Amino acid sequence: MATHYNALFLCTGNSARSIMAEAILNHKGKGMFTAYSAGSHPSGMPRREALNQIASAGISTDGLRSKSWNEFAAPGAPHLDFVFTVCDNAAKEACPYWPGQPMTAHWGIPDPAVVKGTPEEIDRAFHDAFVVLDRRIGLFLALPLATLQQLALQNEIERIGRS
Repeated sequence: MATHYNALFLCTGNSARSIMAEAILNHKGKGMFTAYSAGSHPSGMPRREALNQIASAGISTDGLRSKSWNEFAAPGAPHLDFVFTVCDNAAKEACPYWPGQPMTAHWGIPDPAVVKGTPEEIDRAFHDAFVVLDRRIGLFLALPLATLQQLALQNEIERIGRS
């Protein structure tokens, strides 16, 4: 395998979970990974609560934006090594063709954007989603990517989504 990898996180609206995953992997995988996020029906802007979680973890929010997954299927788009769906809706949708046939896995996480309640309850839902993403990305980064056979790597990234 390569020494630098590109990963794309997908969620229908690209406003919370996928944005947080992009920021976490770019921060923790700096130099080894470039992470992106996108959605089939992007909301147009990241959720304030997601940006707050990212910033409170000491991670930059610069450049984070809600974007269409079509940007990553177009000519000239970055080559993708990994594509992760983080919401159940995106996992069920027919995704575009990703050049290079990246490895894919579903890392489903409950949608914090649908939580109703007090501001504290909503913040807790975003925090919980952030913690799960952070843990899964940490497990992913601990994999010996350069030495795993493709099938073993596929099994491992799918296992992480179940943890």
